[in-house]
Amino acid sequence: MVGLLQQIVDILQTSTIAEERGKDVRSKFWAAYKRVSGEFDDNMLERCNSNMDIILIFAGLFSAANTAFIIAMQPNSVDTTNALLVQLIQITLYGPSAVQPTSLSPSADYSSNFWTQALAYMSLALSLLAAFGAVLGKQW
Repeated sequence: MVGLLQQIVDILQTSTIAEERGKDVRSKFWAAYKRVSGEFDDNMLERCNSNMDIILIFAGLFSAANTAFIIAMQPNSVDTTNALLVQLIQITLYGPSAVQPTSLSPSADYSSNFWTQALAYMSLALSLLAAFGAVLGKQW
């Protein structure tokens, strides 16, 4: 370990990376460390910033596509409205006793439709949460 530190100090003494602020070994070492770590930090910050940009773009596109699928999965409200209007007309014409109950039941595959919609809403929420986290990371 001591030999490795000695090699690092020797390399830093002969390199042009170290600033010429001080004459002793420690000041040259810390000056070189500050420059190298600053370059590494700037590089890492640039990579993280570009990764967050990619996450924001992907989350936005995924949320838009997911929202389109969620809208397409919604039941047709026109059918429900028409069935209710038919019931109102029957009540008006024939009185409440002559109403034939119209089927307003949901589709037969309610269970699978429920889970499909639940997963779609969950994926939309997680996508928006990822976008929110990326925005917070960029602002930090």
